[in-house]
Amino acid sequence: VQLQASGGGLVQSGGSLRLSCRASGINFRINTVNWYRQAPGKEREFIANITSSGTPNYAGSFKGQFTISRDNTKNTVYLQLSGLKAEDTAVYYCNVPYRGRDYWGRGTLVTVSS
Repeated sequence: VQLQASGGGLVQSGGSLRLSCRASGINFRINTVNWYRQAPGKEREFIANITSSGTPNYAGSFKGQFTISRDNTKNTVYLQLSGLKAEDTAVYYCNVPYRGRDYWGRGTLVTVSS
C-alpha cells in the first residue's frame, strides 16, 4: 500500500490550495480515507475523513473551511483548503486504515505567509 500526498506549497494568507492523496496497492474505493496535519511543535491532529460511499466527516474546527472529496476512478482523495491563515501552516498527511494497519503518506507541506 502506498499513499502519495501532493499539492502543498507556499500561499498567502486568505488563499486556497487543493491537496491530493493518491493510493495504490489497495481496493481504494472500499476504504475510508483520513486527512491529518501536524504543525511545528504540535501534535498531529485529525482534519476530516471520507467514507467509501463519499460521506464526509470533519473535526469541528475545520468544518466550513476545508472540504474533502474523492474520485474513485483516480484512486484519489482531495482536501480543498480555503481561507488559509498562518496557523494552518503544517505538514498535511493522508491515512488509510486497511486490514488492521494504518498506512500513511509522506505528507505535503503547506506554508501560509501572513
